[in-house]
Amino acid sequence: MKPKIFITRKIAEEFVKPYREHWDVEMWHEEGTTVDRQVLLEKASQADALITMLSDAIDQEVIDAGVNLNVISNLAVGYDNIDVDYAKEKGITVTNTPDVLTETTADLTFSLLMATARRIIEANQYVKEGKWTNWAPFLMAGTDIHHKTIGIVGMGRIGEAIAERARGFNMNILYHNRSRKERAEKEIGATYTSFDELIETSDYVVCMTPLTEDTVDMFNESVFKRMKNSAIFINTSRGGVVNENDLYTALETKEIRAAGLDVFQNEPIGQDHPLLQLENVTALPHIGSASYETRSTMIELCLQNIQQVLAGKEPATPVL
Repeated sequence: MKPKIFITRKIAEEFVKPYREHWDVEMWHEEGTTVDRQVLLEKASQADALITMLSDAIDQEVIDAGVNLNVISNLAVGYDNIDVDYAKEKGITVTNTPDVLTETTADLTFSLLMATARRIIEANQYVKEGKWTNWAPFLMAGTDIHHKTIGIVGMGRIGEAIAERARGFNMNILYHNRSRKERAEKEIGATYTSFDELIETSDYVVCMTPLTEDTVDMFNESVFKRMKNSAIFINTSRGGVVNENDLYTALETKEIRAAGLDVFQNEPIGQDHPLLQLENVTALPHIGSASYETRSTMIELCLQNIQQVLAGKEPATPVL
């Protein structure tokens, strides 16, 4: 009997075709939509392996339903959507997709920083809507990036890759992390600082910290009030590390200049989301790693991890 694999999103057949001879593969059938909760529970009860997304809540209910589950392969670096401890208690291996998306996410993060600083999306709409009728010295004027101070909160692999890009813009690079990063300091020229010093002195505050119990609402009213009025806040890590009500207030009252956001507390968001009503917010639909090359590699890694576990071997990227 073939092992049953369920994928919680629709992906191209080319990825799963090589495995169909040995696996019974099913996937959520509706393009671009989230798997229905009841369907997830039903498929989990039959599956030997799941490929899941960050927006899928793989909690105790799903894990208990998965009586035959051997492996949960998460299509992301993060895995805060999965009750990892409970899965391990049940003997289920959890894997993720680190490393392969580092450079792509850093590209997107720095692109978002640039788009927010230079008002690129706003300017694009200005032209497309036929509002560009003359030239003025401060038409769509943004703020410089070069030679400014960037503060990176969370100096993992992606944080270091962002710092590499900042170096190309002759930026002064500060970082805060649970531990010092010798490579970042020696090879990139980054300077370790306290969190307080970073948020008080940076022109660009870039959040790259994972979502944990300690980082929930890490960026809140107190933090935004201590930033420069000219500061720009960028978040491509997790929405839950930001108190969105406090961020809205900080942006509306000009306590900070602008924000570029690729992630939100509850995703997806609708057009009525308060932050979308502000002109000084640049919003993206959680596309940090969304290049064809990287997403393809992530899917392939998920499948390889499942293959390894079902063969009784160690996966390439287990969650520790």
